[in-house]
Amino acid sequence: MYRRAGSVRPATALACALIAASSAVCAAPQGSQSVTTNVVTARLENGYARVGNRFYLVGGIGRHPVEIFDPASGTWTKGAMPPVAMHHFQAVSYDDKLYVVGAMTGSYPMEPPLPNVYVYDPATDAWTVGPEIPADRRRGGAGVVVHDGLIHVVAGIRNGHWDGHVPWVDTFNPRTGEWQRLPDAPRARDHFQAAVIGGKLFAAGGRRSSAATGQTFELTVPEVDVYDFATRQWSTLPVVANLPTPRAGCTAVVVNGRLLIMGGESGRQTTAHAEVEAFDPVTTRWTSLRPLAMGRHATQGILQDSRIYLAAGSRNRGSSPVDSQEIYTVPPRS
Repeated sequence: MYRRAGSVRPATALACALIAASSAVCAAPQGSQSVTTNVVTARLENGYARVGNRFYLVGGIGRHPVEIFDPASGTWTKGAMPPVAMHHFQAVSYDDKLYVVGAMTGSYPMEPPLPNVYVYDPATDAWTVGPEIPADRRRGGAGVVVHDGLIHVVAGIRNGHWDGHVPWVDTFNPRTGEWQRLPDAPRARDHFQAAVIGGKLFAAGGRRSSAATGQTFELTVPEVDVYDFATRQWSTLPVVANLPTPRAGCTAVVVNGRLLIMGGESGRQTTAHAEVEAFDPVTTRWTSLRPLAMGRHATQGILQDSRIYLAAGSRNRGSSPVDSQEIYTVPPRS
């Protein structure tokens, strides 16, 4: 028996009274949230994406079945077991199916990247092994987005957490199975999630994992890089538009034209980050929103009806998997 989502607590409103000319961060009306427990399996470094009216929790360190959340009833059901262990990926949906492109497998710290694309079909509750990823472009921990019917894989790391972080950008055509290389991003980063706003891809958060030098968590990336699909060119936002709280393993969600970076982990603290920071590409300013009820990293968020659902993940830096889901209510824009 699974527990239905609890009620949402009222939001606490704060006014953004003044923005200093030298600062890109301000306070804003805060969100509210509740937590619903019993996500069947505690897991982390998983994907969480919507197909149709349901949400699909897939992968994670170890090997776990698909878990399906119905937001209308607040209940969970189990789906098929994936054919291989898969973790450290950003799941995306395309043509009513869920795609896993650029995942890791195996154990820390030298987790190899999976050589294939994997596809889950909710209609049949079945996994299929998709096309091979070019051998010289395989990696995990990358940002992955769908744009104009193509799946774009941004940056990532070739050798688990050990070394090999790259700035590569590749496009996968799910209709033909073909791959194409795009211009490299301005910098390498891994353990992040990409997002698309207004025909532009945003890469914010992440790090350059380097367990080989004892710097697994420390080399976070503050810069925000932007790829314009129309011009096929990258740019880096000014320093004042850097991510205010640099961290990796964070969740990226687009809400009303803003990019929300939620949670994460860093070398600065043992517990997972609870910060929620919103970037407006029009003003190029960040806004600090109310933090998560519980800091977490290593999962994705799903937006529905002004609420963001974050399931599973880790409560501490590294591996402390949880079996809860937080429902974060996004405040209106001021």
